[in-house]
Order: sequence, then structure tokens, then C-alpha cells
Amino acid sequence: MNAIDTPATGTEAVRILAISGSLRAGSVNSALLRAAAALAGPEVKVELWDGLATVPPFSEDDEAAPGAAVEALRAAITDADALLFATPEYNTSIPGQLKNALDWASRPYGAGALTGTTAAVIGASPSGFGAKWAQAELRKVLSACGAQVVGEELCVAKAHTVLGEDGLPTDEELRTALTGLVGTLAEAARAAKAAAA
Repeated sequence: MNAIDTPATGTEAVRILAISGSLRAGSVNSALLRAAAALAGPEVKVELWDGLATVPPFSEDDEAAPGAAVEALRAAITDADALLFATPEYNTSIPGQLKNALDWASRPYGAGALTGTTAAVIGASPSGFGAKWAQAELRKVLSACGAQVVGEELCVAKAHTVLGEDGLPTDEELRTALTGLVGTLAEAARAAKAAAA
């Protein structure tokens, strides 16, 4: 897991775990999460989780001893105040490896790491739709796993053209939308933490 934004204020930072559904090294979805971290306010700490490729296929036979990669995923989710997902769109849905990780994180039923978490979803694709269908699928899966999904969908179309050399969106509207969604997620996480106190 890589820390990609570290606040330096007197208040406790909201810790957001950023999870990309893409395994590709040059993933625009992963780049968008890094951009979201760079645009986050000083009271938000975003960490990019990079263990997706290590999570084994889900099997109920292995639930009693799921292995280190699954335990690390669950611990990362549990330690975070909120989750920010960025998903590409594969055949109108979410990537299999991401769904697999969520299946592990949802177990045991009713008491999985995703239960009660606060989450938001963004997505990018080279098409003109910006992973719209994949985002809808991901929001549905997260809700079924017990997460509270906040904010509106953020569809980033023509993804290969939206980021500048500095890694940030070149379009002011996208920059504002990304910043706003991170802010919404952070506020929801603060509210959930206060309600649970």
C-alpha cells in the first residue's frame, strides 16, 4: 500500500483507501486515484492499495484460512475510514479480479470487512461512456456487501486524454468533480465515525 497524500495538520486525517480495479501498470483508473489524492484537502490521507493481483480466487473451502493476501486486504479495509474505488469497464461490468476481492472482503456473511464501510466509486474508460455500466455494477455489489455508497457516479470518458503531464486532470470541470467527490466521501466518513462513537 502506497501513501500518496500525507496531511500535516493538527486534526486527525480521514484515511481513505483507494482501490483500483485495474491490474495494468499504466492504468488510467489508478492514475485517477493518484490525482484524487493530490487534490484532496490537507485533512485527508489517501492510500493506494496495490495488492489486487495477489488475492487468490474465492472459495468457501478456504474461508477458515484464506491466506495472507486476503487477510491484508481485510485489514486495509478495516483500518481505513472510507474506500474510494476506480473501475475500468470490462464487457459492460467490473473486472473479475475486483469482484473476486470484494467477495473475499464480504465474508463472513454479515460481518465482513465491507459491512458498514463508507465508499465512493469513480470509473474511467477510453470510450465515450466513462465506465458508466461498471460503476453501476460496482455500486450494486458494494451495497449488497453492506457498504454505504455515497456521492454521484463520476464517469471519465476518453480517459487517455484527461490527465496532464503532472498527473492531474487538464479539464477544470473534472478536477472540480474529483475534488468534490473526495470531499463528500471524507465528510460522510467523519459523520459515520461520529455516529459510531
